[in-house]
Amino acid sequence: MTSATLLLRQINPTFIQNGRVTSQAFRPTPKDKDLLSVYDGDLIAADLAWEHFTQNPKCHSVGVLAVSVDECKSLQLPTRPDPTPFPEHAVIDFSDLAKREIEKKAKVLKGNAESLGWLYQPPV
Repeated sequence: MTSATLLLRQINPTFIQNGRVTSQAFRPTPKDKDLLSVYDGDLIAADLAWEHFTQNPKCHSVGVLAVSVDECKSLQLPTRPDPTPFPEHAVIDFSDLAKREIEKKAKVLKGNAESLGWLYQPPV
């Protein structure tokens, strides 16, 4: 991964409220152990990442947004490959942060991702 690498995030339908993506989309849940799951955009295209993700019947996504490694670095959020579940998997590490800081940084990431726009949305 380079500083320009896009980290692709699947957007669960529950992360949409009043037609807008919530910062929850960029906030790890307790089951994530403070590691936000993303796809390494250098290794897979957004449409293929969406297809891979939604092949699991338990996984739902309305599309793919992204932030760059550099944007994460600017927030002191480490990123790294995590190929154990699958080769293109990566994580954004929130583990050194208090809940309030996680929420603040998730809002910034969401804003960055919205500025970039949807990289993929499936046909309706």
